Amino acid sequence: MASNPYSPIMSAKDAVYGSLASCFVTIDGRRLNFMQMTEFESKWEINITDVPILGKVGLGHKAAGGKGTWSGKAHYNQSHIRDVADIYQKTGVMPYFEIQVTNEDPTSSVGRQTIIHKDCLFDSVILAKFQAGEEILEEDLSGTFENWDMPEKFNELAGM
Repeated sequence: MASNPYSPIMSAKDAVYGSLASCFVTIDGRRLNFMQMTEFESKWEINITDVPILGKVGLGHKAAGGKGTWSGKAHYNQSHIRDVADIYQKTGVMPYFEIQVTNEDPTSSVGRQTIIHKDCLFDSVILAKFQAGEEILEEDLSGTFENWDMPEKFNELAGM
């Protein structure tokens, strides 16, 4: 099949392989390689406000703030998350933390992208669990963040 010179096509090698990501969590000034994570996703949900406009039948729309949420899955083999919950339940002070996620696949020409999620909180914490049988214990994690930085951006692919 001949390529269309007017419509570039992405090379398969430029798809980013997800297992090569890294995840670091900074809690109370201590930076931890959160290699237990097996899945992670964060979203910045933009609040859109309806704007009535005189002389116009339809409503206009305007961005009016946003909310950061994150979720993931991790192997159940560390206590740092429970330490955060323990501090909160004993002192009433909920420690904020950062989550840094970097995607980089050396086979892709897009390079790397890093997002640092700031002022993160957990919205629930599993304290203890077990499962009889041969299953590996995992835990679902989720929470919020207040803002984020992107110190590294993917390279623009040829043809974009």
